[in-house]
Amino acid sequence: MRPHASMKSATAFRTISEVSADLDVPQHVLRFWETKFPQIRPLKRGGGRRYYRPEDVELLRRIQALLYQERYTIKGVQRLLREGRVADPTPPLPEDAEDESPCDVPGSPCEPASGVGEGGEASLPEPLRHEILMVIDELRSLRQVLDRACGRKDEATA
Repeated sequence: MRPHASMKSATAFRTISEVSADLDVPQHVLRFWETKFPQIRPLKRGGGRRYYRPEDVELLRRIQALLYQERYTIKGVQRLLREGRVADPTPPLPEDAEDESPCDVPGSPCEPASGVGEGGEASLPEPLRHEILMVIDELRSLRQVLDRACGRKDEATA
């Protein structure tokens, strides 16, 4: 049985089917995005099989968010990429939250029940850690959308 994309290490290359499942985007859409965004450059092996680098997957994730959540057009995303305004997909945390990790919150899923890792740190299974980080990224994106809707200036564009 083949491991799911989230079970691979963060530096592993991924096939189009793994990226498609991870992003919940059909494979033909990923191939279409490759034609529209030259920044996406998966390695192609025998028979044209694609292998996406971690940075390709992150760029695809950002493109997906810009198109689907933030409602940019393809031309709008192309412009943002050309201008280099898509480099950091996550806005900075508020100053009062910089030192706070999601695992610092009592009762969080990070809080050790009985198993504590080396050095007294809570040990999380990699799939759970990955899922938590994805939720945090999504919350940051939602915060950015809300800030824009409320007319607050984004620090990156100011």
